[in-house]
Amino acid sequence: MKKSLHFSEYLLFCLRSGKSVNEDACQTMVEFKPDESMPTPADKQETGRDFPTPRIVVSKCMGFASCRYNGLTIHSDVVNRLGARSGVYVEFLPVCPEVAIGLGIPRDPIRIVKLGDELRLIQPSTKSDFSVQMTEFAAAHLSSLSDIDGSILKNRSPSCGINDVKIFPDPGSRIPVGKGAGFFGAKVLEMYPHLPVEDEGRLTNSRIREHFFIRIFTNAFFRRVKAGASMKHLVDFQRRNKLLLMAYNQKEMRLMGKIIANQEKRPLHQVIENYEQHLVSAFARPARVMSNINVLMHALGYFSKQLSHQEKAFFLDTLEAYRNNKAPLSVPNALLKSWMVRFNEPYLMQQTFFEPFPPGLIEISDSGKARDY
Repeated sequence: MKKSLHFSEYLLFCLRSGKSVNEDACQTMVEFKPDESMPTPADKQETGRDFPTPRIVVSKCMGFASCRYNGLTIHSDVVNRLGARSGVYVEFLPVCPEVAIGLGIPRDPIRIVKLGDELRLIQPSTKSDFSVQMTEFAAAHLSSLSDIDGSILKNRSPSCGINDVKIFPDPGSRIPVGKGAGFFGAKVLEMYPHLPVEDEGRLTNSRIREHFFIRIFTNAFFRRVKAGASMKHLVDFQRRNKLLLMAYNQKEMRLMGKIIANQEKRPLHQVIENYEQHLVSAFARPARVMSNINVLMHALGYFSKQLSHQEKAFFLDTLEAYRNNKAPLSVPNALLKSWMVRFNEPYLMQQTFFEPFPPGLIEISDSGKARDY
């Protein structure tokens, strides 16, 4: 393929030939520079899709109570958008582990200290060790919860942090010897390894945030399937999520289809358990940009005979803008959704890929770190 080939021309070739978009080939394409006529994301209007309500464990200091060590609270745009006070999109389950084990507000800071081969939770000002209390509370509290779909925890907290908590060689040291998870955060990761867990810092990255939203709403949808306990519900879940699974992991998508076929005639509860294990694997990592583009091209094929050359060219240019991180996924999605309505395509309208979480959560602002990871 010639290096001067324009990305949109390559997509048009794939559309006409029925071939999948090759990611390696795209590395040779000329960079696209979008013009000022690039469409903006769809207005944040609800479309009537019956979204479930995810249940999310959240650090209480993020807008629910002034319970930080210094007596303050912290602001999180994501938590506020999800509905910290109104519960519009999710049901939050706030917890402050440090207050729960008896530490006051305000309180002297605690820190993780490595003593020999053990990590201990120490309050330097009093030399008190809260390791046992925190570990026991975390296990008991998390065991008391049910139907959890994910967690948002305070980053760098010696109790709630999940991966960036400083570990010190002694209670008085100013120089850490490493980083890891806080005591409560580590227990969340241990007890819910299949669920999405993020902190408010990582959620400023648009792709991490979108992946988190997709996972918590998919988990909540699947809870409905388990509650319904019927093959019909499971088949419908697979059908509606086919394109989303195609974008995330085609291998798992095919395996899940075989599980539903159930040629071994296994009991329904075993089928659902097996299916859920592969569902977790399918969403373990975010969908790559080129995987999303392949799904978008697949959907475009439904309208290839009805659209004008100019409409298809504009759409392909929009895909190039998305590939170059110049436009969010909501832009090509909005174009396709308009054609679904225009040409009355009910199958695509039912696909969660085009609306995996409520449109009101779409946000184009970003920390500047939006990329595959």
